[in-house]
Amino acid sequence: MHSVNDPQQNQDPLISSHSIRRLLERGWLVVVIALSLTGLGATIAGLLFQSGIYLLSDWRRELLLEIPAWIVLPFLGAFGGFVSGWLVSNLAPAAGGAGVTHIMGFLRHKSVPMGLRVGFVKLVAGIVAIGCGFPLGPEGPAVQMGGSVAWQMSRWLKAPVAFRRLIVAAGGGAGIAAVFNAPLGGFIYAIEELLNSARPVVLLLVLITTFSADTWADVLSVFGLGSGTKGLDPILGFLLERKFPIDVEFFPIDVIYLITLGFFVGILAELYTRYVLMMQRQGQNWFGDQLVLRMSLSGLILGGVYAALPSKFHNLDELFHVIGSSQTDAAQALAGFAVLFLSTGLAAASGAPGGLFMPMLTLGGAIGLACGDWVQSLTGHLPNTYVFAGMGAFVAGCSRTPITAMFLAFALVKDLLILKPILIACLTSFLVARIFSNHSIYERQMSMEATSMKI
Repeated sequence: MHSVNDPQQNQDPLISSHSIRRLLERGWLVVVIALSLTGLGATIAGLLFQSGIYLLSDWRRELLLEIPAWIVLPFLGAFGGFVSGWLVSNLAPAAGGAGVTHIMGFLRHKSVPMGLRVGFVKLVAGIVAIGCGFPLGPEGPAVQMGGSVAWQMSRWLKAPVAFRRLIVAAGGGAGIAAVFNAPLGGFIYAIEELLNSARPVVLLLVLITTFSADTWADVLSVFGLGSGTKGLDPILGFLLERKFPIDVEFFPIDVIYLITLGFFVGILAELYTRYVLMMQRQGQNWFGDQLVLRMSLSGLILGGVYAALPSKFHNLDELFHVIGSSQTDAAQALAGFAVLFLSTGLAAASGAPGGLFMPMLTLGGAIGLACGDWVQSLTGHLPNTYVFAGMGAFVAGCSRTPITAMFLAFALVKDLLILKPILIACLTSFLVARIFSNHSIYERQMSMEATSMKI
């Protein structure tokens, strides 16, 4: 089994489009089945990842009830960093980091290891690292695992190189769709960030994959996989699950507030991007290829930092829910922002298998919550869309994908009325961030990785 891109991938994009059409003409049913199975594979990988993280996090929480945090958290952080770092270093070096840049590199015809081995190591190492306390999310690994499953599927089917590129991007989008329960978000992400394509045939094939992944996620939720929410009830059928059910209110005056929010979040998103990149450069300069040592020390430091903080900071998922449900005040939201801002930079610098979308959403939600409180104290009016608008705006400012960011934030509420305020904040943040740089955090990570490889 090959593990890197085929040289044939450097062919002309127009030829690729024609080859995809020929493949559909010869066997459209096989293509649809392959895409559906890719969605299933990406969904299983993503939900296993989530379930493993929740299992380890619950065990860590039980330990904290019996043993002091200053013992449990540093020890587990160092242990998780050591085990995860060893797995990545010895079994699949390409499984380190967020994983998004690996899929982007593959789609841009770079020689990137792919396949089930990379996906499996990403699954296990990511569960260990995040479950033991690294403040990262499941979405980056879900993109890489989904792309790896898709790549393997295309190899088994002996699909043309052009279709292989498309199915890998679709598999990455399916990973997003599965872990966020956001088929539109996964679809737009594959088109907006991974493929940069708007050809009708490409849109259709990616759409099939991401929506099949979301459907499989609903079906598999019956068996307890994933976050514990059920999108399918054996008696009632498919259900609409809202992670944060709110009564959305949107007034004309909110447009001014949302533009202001997007402006500040865009600046903060760019600062966060530069901070994460700086930390990753420093980690590479200080430790080089010593991934096990880097992750072990990072886990020890992170555990020590979180041990000194209130319990709501001990778990990223808990902090996300506290902020999303507005169960805290502006001061605590800003404290959470500061802690997460600094700690995720260290976690990313360690090379741990984990994504940044969940931290970005939490950071944006914290700023949105704090700004909403300030607006209410000054004017008496509380824009209740601020938390989710802030979430989308922060992702848009970092990833330069405003439409994807809008649908990821929308998936948390699933109320069509909230699309307008989220879009206003996302576009404002996106435009402000582009004043500083045209490139997303992932594009700059790819450039940094290419430079380090040359050195």
